[in-house]
Amino acid sequence: MENWTSTPFEPFAGLAGGLLIGSSVVLLLLTLGRIAGISGIAAGAMTQRGIERYWRLAFLIGVVLSAVLYIGFTGGMQVQTQMSSAWLIVAGLLVGFGTRLGSGCTSGHGVAGLSRLSPRSIVATLTFMGAAVLTTTIIRHL
Repeated sequence: MENWTSTPFEPFAGLAGGLLIGSSVVLLLLTLGRIAGISGIAAGAMTQRGIERYWRLAFLIGVVLSAVLYIGFTGGMQVQTQMSSAWLIVAGLLVGFGTRLGSGCTSGHGVAGLSRLSPRSIVATLTFMGAAVLTTTIIRHL
């Protein structure tokens, strides 16, 4: 069995990230009346025209720039994976498939949808969280 390492518990970083994500969801809803689901925003950035495309591109650029700013302020970002590149590709494809199947992604359902008490988002979030627990249990313990 592989040696699994735990990640450090950093409550202030988690709190700061949660506040920033929540703020972006609220601002997007209040200013444009849109839900902050990254998969829908990304898909629309490729298919929409005019102002619909521009705000989506601006949002996505902001997501990328936030990582750049984080690296600039903290001096770097360590990324550790415990799976091969092939597994990461398979996982990415499965996430994409699940996003299409569930009509939205974790940010759209889990953050924006739950905060609006959307029944569809509650079911979707319970489904993907259950699948995550099951997958982790299988990979780490069986």
